Amino acid sequence: MGRIARLIPAVAVARTYERSWLGRDIGAGLVLVGMLAPAGMAYAIAAGVPPVTGLYATIIPLLVYALFGPSRILVMGPDSSLAPIIAAAVVPLAAGDPDTAIAVAGALSIVAGLVCVAAGLARFGFLAELLSAPVRYGYLHGIALTILVSQTAKLSGFSVSGETIVGQLRDLVDGFADGKFNGWAFVVGSGCLAVLLLVRWWDRRIPGPLLVVILGIIAALVFDLGLEGVRLVGDLPKGVPTPAIPDVDWTTVRDLLGAAMGVALVSFADTSVLSRTMALRRREHVDANHELVALGMVNVASGMFNGFAVSSSSSRTPVAEAAGSRTQLTGVVAALALLAVTVAAPSTFRHLPDPTLAAIVIAAAISLIDIPAMVRLFRVRRSEFVLAVAGLLAVAVLGPVNGVVVAVALSILNFLRLAWKPHTAELVRVDGLKGYHDRARHPEGRVIPGLLLYRFDAPLFFANARFFVEDLEARIAAQAEPVKCIIVTAEPITDIDTTAGDTLKELLADLHTQGIELRFAELKGVVHDRLDRYHTFDGLTPPEHTARTTGEAVKDYVRDYGTEWTDWEDRLSP
Repeated sequence: MGRIARLIPAVAVARTYERSWLGRDIGAGLVLVGMLAPAGMAYAIAAGVPPVTGLYATIIPLLVYALFGPSRILVMGPDSSLAPIIAAAVVPLAAGDPDTAIAVAGALSIVAGLVCVAAGLARFGFLAELLSAPVRYGYLHGIALTILVSQTAKLSGFSVSGETIVGQLRDLVDGFADGKFNGWAFVVGSGCLAVLLLVRWWDRRIPGPLLVVILGIIAALVFDLGLEGVRLVGDLPKGVPTPAIPDVDWTTVRDLLGAAMGVALVSFADTSVLSRTMALRRREHVDANHELVALGMVNVASGMFNGFAVSSSSSRTPVAEAAGSRTQLTGVVAALALLAVTVAAPSTFRHLPDPTLAAIVIAAAISLIDIPAMVRLFRVRRSEFVLAVAGLLAVAVLGPVNGVVVAVALSILNFLRLAWKPHTAELVRVDGLKGYHDRARHPEGRVIPGLLLYRFDAPLFFANARFFVEDLEARIAAQAEPVKCIIVTAEPITDIDTTAGDTLKELLADLHTQGIELRFAELKGVVHDRLDRYHTFDGLTPPEHTARTTGEAVKDYVRDYGTEWTDWEDRLSP
């Protein structure tokens, strides 16, 4: 039973469920419905698929995650950060055919889900960290701009098909020039957008999407917008489709692999951050690998029911929490309520204008823009601000799918840049201060005669091994007195790979010919064991020259070399 409860968290929740939670979960679920239906349809249109698929991509994921999801509060569903990636993959392959678009979007969701499941089973939950915060800011701002351009066209009564912001802007200008602009659509859409922004500013607890859906339907009926050329959602297909594998060929699946990797990475990055945040707030624990598997299962199920790829929702999850949600029963209630709409009242959204849905997506895109975060980056670290701008430009110039690849590459390259040339320091003794300190920050510090105390603030590996040697040689040459011994304070060196081990062995031999001894202090046991396996010290440096602390290493040096040195702490001794 314990194993089943770990695999299917709903079992554990059911065993510990308290009766007092029931009313809160049901109430929170009903509150969510007012956001889920309009948001789902809006993101469906933004993703290039019919509005009804947004309901399928909401209902099924909520039910599946309620069974397998490790978080008790997370709300799954269509997400603004995924819509442009899905559209960039679906629109070119669908060629304007709605059925093909549904099939391609479903296949993309299944492939992305399988990637997540495989990664979770392989315990690759750490992959969510591949998007560093600065690059993620830039990527999301690029996504936001992509949404704003594409949905501005829908707000004006027509569509654009470009995959990049540049292409979409060109189509947008051409649309205006060709007379595609519809004044009624723009009035309704911009009015709904104004209401959404006003409600968000006034009180976020008000279900703004539900409010503008109602207003949009009223406007369509009063002004007969359908006859004015404003596109309406129309009747939804009744019920939920039976599960099936999307009808696409293997060539299409192959073409979707890049987009699927991007969807998997972005969706899990969003989900893991939100899941951890909510877990900390509620004093719960969520396993990242379990979260990754659950996300994958959710997306596979969504794709099999004519849905598309989904993620956690950073806007709907807090609403559920604020409404009193205690467990995933909230999502089940919301899913069943939406299912009742599709089964019993498919004409509910018959008169809903498309510009209203565009307004909902634009409002979501605006929430992705975080100007204070960008300003903070500019002030505190210009290099990371440049990375954020580069991530934005990658999406703008290359499109959302390629932009994900570039964003990940930028994060990894930035890590390699920092690890390639990390901070290093020559350490000195400062009177009145415990320990040994960076000479660059304490020029008044004293140098032990004939000794170079050196600190390298990173793991040693293939990319920075040569820098380690060159930096050390430069510091030796810069000493006022000849160096007899070097002590590497190795506490920050958490690992040494074989390339660095071989380079270190060459350095030991070279220093030996110069009459300079190399010793270590605070070398971690696991790192020392690796150096032993690499035979780095063989015939060069005795193992006993690896002191436990820097202080011990300095005392050993002073004793072994007979150096005249009086420490400030020794002067205090009676």
